[in-house]
Amino acid sequence: MADTALMSIPGMIDPVPTPREVTPRADGRVDLLGLPRKAITALFETAGLDAKAAKLRAKQVYHWLYHRGVTDFEAMTDISKTMRPWLAARFVVGRPEVVLAQHSNDGTRKWLLRTDDGHEFEMVFIPDESRGTLCVSSQVGCTLNCRFCHTGTMRLVRNLTPGEIVGQVMLARDELGEWPRSADDTRIATMAGLDEVEDEDGGGYSPDGRLLTNIVMMGMGEPLYNFDHVRDALKIVMDGEGLALSKRRITLSTSGVVPMMARAGEEIGVNLAVSLHAVNKEVRDEIVPINRKYGLEELLQACADYPGASNARRITFEYVMLKDKNDSDADARELVRLIKQYKLPAKVNLIPFNPWPGAIYECSSPDRIRRFSEIVFEAGISAPVRTPRGRDIDAACGQLKTAAQKMSRAELDRLAEEKQAALG
Repeated sequence: MADTALMSIPGMIDPVPTPREVTPRADGRVDLLGLPRKAITALFETAGLDAKAAKLRAKQVYHWLYHRGVTDFEAMTDISKTMRPWLAARFVVGRPEVVLAQHSNDGTRKWLLRTDDGHEFEMVFIPDESRGTLCVSSQVGCTLNCRFCHTGTMRLVRNLTPGEIVGQVMLARDELGEWPRSADDTRIATMAGLDEVEDEDGGGYSPDGRLLTNIVMMGMGEPLYNFDHVRDALKIVMDGEGLALSKRRITLSTSGVVPMMARAGEEIGVNLAVSLHAVNKEVRDEIVPINRKYGLEELLQACADYPGASNARRITFEYVMLKDKNDSDADARELVRLIKQYKLPAKVNLIPFNPWPGAIYECSSPDRIRRFSEIVFEAGISAPVRTPRGRDIDAACGQLKTAAQKMSRAELDRLAEEKQAALG
């Protein structure tokens, strides 16, 4: 807790230090979202509780915050009534502000979110028959400038904090009705013979399963360029006393930040996806410029050395299909050769290119994509073709670019006014 900035609000006798990984709030309170239990305990001690009381209150708050999804201290019923106002005066449990929520015709949902200091980013939820995947952003903007990716045309504004990363998962659970019901709700439902409780959208929540089952760090930004915050956020997501999502259901995608890949395997331990997209230096240098710094050989060796990689936990290679650029039979055969040369336990996700205004590439034809997939499959390597999702709301792979940059300031101001009016 050494790197902190002292924040104060009118009437407070004991200002609380704000950890550097937390975006300061205008009202001086500290947002607990994204903080591990030890950090919450330390904050409570700094705010005036003795060590024993701080440890107890931190355990209680941590449970309500991450396991139950509660944002109001008054709803934390096992905390004394006199303690709740003390907490509310100094702390808050926040969520990213929703600027715009969109629903695709195929069920995909996208949210434009805003941080406390006014920056916008996006997250996407993709429902399938057997799973529901949340695509989480790690940065506002991106520095990689991948030429096929709309996000790559943005400038990097800043890294997202652990709270802003975890907050995306929390908000998605809010929107999907994913939090455990209270004991009273469960008892009433059981007495009524109900297996499910419908949410406002008519969907169902089953105690035996969730709608949000998987997380992919494939939203805006390069996760390994925000390593510490991504690691700290995912530890909370994976914590059995926190959000309790298995690391086998989390995938981190990188464009090839080779020096950080081993650390990701050792310190986070989730599944690895690599944005490969080309099988030779010339093409990859063009479409994934980080290749000029960390070449194919370095990248593939880092994949071979990734801790935990096995046939049961294969590395996923993302490969966007670009017409006459990387989609030939020869490219497919070279991809097979590279995977076998480095003895990689791998599968390849073939991604039809998702167009966006100003893009200089075209998508490969369905026949060309199918032939590419067949060549890889015939070599014994899984190569499914990903079905584009959310294209009508620019939520498909490579299309994310904050709607704030696509909309006029007048439109954004109108949305803000309508939202405020709706809140009364």
